[in-house]
Amino acid sequence: MMVAMVKIMTEVLFDDFLKLDIRCGTIVAANLFPEARKSAVKLEIDFGGSLGRRKSSAQITTHYQLDHLVGKQVMAVVNFPPRQIGPFVSEVLTLGVPDLGGEVVLVVPEKQVPNGSKMF
Repeated sequence: MMVAMVKIMTEVLFDDFLKLDIRCGTIVAANLFPEARKSAVKLEIDFGGSLGRRKSSAQITTHYQLDHLVGKQVMAVVNFPPRQIGPFVSEVLTLGVPDLGGEVVLVVPEKQVPNGSKMF
């Protein structure tokens, strides 16, 4: 098996990392996003507490079926400004990594954790 070498981007300070607010939430709704340029899903994610429910668009149609997404916990950056994606406003960035074919695999906690849990 050959491992691809990935160039590390510009170094950042630890204080820069601390500016990111990455939280765990539970998907409470998942719907196809037919207006998106690339095949995507509109997610509603419950982060609990004062964060509440937030919307996100994710290009995850290859590995995930809508009915299996509801109830799944995911990690997301919750302090980016909202981003307009066609007719949809994405409020958080749901995190994922590419598989060998470049398709998105969601970043998820290994075990169930409280909604709103902060990554550190």
